[in-house]
Amino acid sequence: MIFRHVPFITSCALMLILAVAALCHAGAKEISLLGGAMSTANDQEGSYSWQLKYLEELDDHFSASLSYLNEGHVPVHHRDGHTLQLWGHTNLLNRCLSLAAGIGPYYYYDTVANADGTYTNNHGWKAVATLAATWHTESRWLFQVSSNWVAAGASIDTMSAMAGIGYQLDPPQAAGTVDTEPPDLEKTPANEVTVFLGRTVVNSFSSEHSVATGVEYRRSLCRYLDATLEWLYEGDTRLVRREGLAAQLWGVREFFNDRLALGVGVGAYAALDHYYGNSDFLSTIFTLTGSYRFHPHWATRASWNRIGTNDSRDTDVILGGIGYLF
Repeated sequence: MIFRHVPFITSCALMLILAVAALCHAGAKEISLLGGAMSTANDQEGSYSWQLKYLEELDDHFSASLSYLNEGHVPVHHRDGHTLQLWGHTNLLNRCLSLAAGIGPYYYYDTVANADGTYTNNHGWKAVATLAATWHTESRWLFQVSSNWVAAGASIDTMSAMAGIGYQLDPPQAAGTVDTEPPDLEKTPANEVTVFLGRTVVNSFSSEHSVATGVEYRRSLCRYLDATLEWLYEGDTRLVRREGLAAQLWGVREFFNDRLALGVGVGAYAALDHYYGNSDFLSTIFTLTGSYRFHPHWATRASWNRIGTNDSRDTDVILGGIGYLF
């Protein structure tokens, strides 16, 4: 049972290592939200598409990004997932306009309709290639248009076109200058305990949902790496009534004098489902998180957990809470 998850955990661990390596560079950091339309490559079925992307500049011509990509709802398929891309780009018009091309792996979660009215949660890897144009304003705001091609591997191939807005998390800088972060007002404590409340949504065609709760202990291992242990209760959606312990490693980045922190975590979730027993005791968990420290010892935190299973009981667990730092 454990070995079924080894390829996913190993691959995502590699993505996490590459993401942490990118975080260690001192280039510009951007976060953006885009939306638009997509179509399948074969039968031209269409739907919406949207993407949440964090990008870190490695030097004047190369960047790395981590994204959540939602490919909408076409007949038979509801697919989304996470992608890590490497980018080559050129800056024009005194660095106001950036033209870029990116490519990388895409781990997807695909809810597929079966002929008998049931559904199956399929997982796998595809490749995603992207062209993007970004206009940087004199402030930290930016505007972007992009197009994604998702192909190779199993599942459907898609194309999408999107536009959106972004925010540069560091002050804009002129070409040739060195990005230096301001000194910390107060060093962030190494430990954090957070109490969460939120919602579980089953990855089915009916999106059954329930109240979810959790308690997380977070330990900073070094500047860009955290570890957590979390008790998670997913509530009762009538399809899933699951609770257990999740252990994750995280790539993290702090901004605004260490008040704002963004992170991505991957790990294992050992849980008991009260409806199905321990038929799939060990699942994977992939999480996006953000926190804001409003007091030396208190912070708010939001986390979006994706639980990946082998028996078609995938869930999204979206949580918000208050944390104590010490």
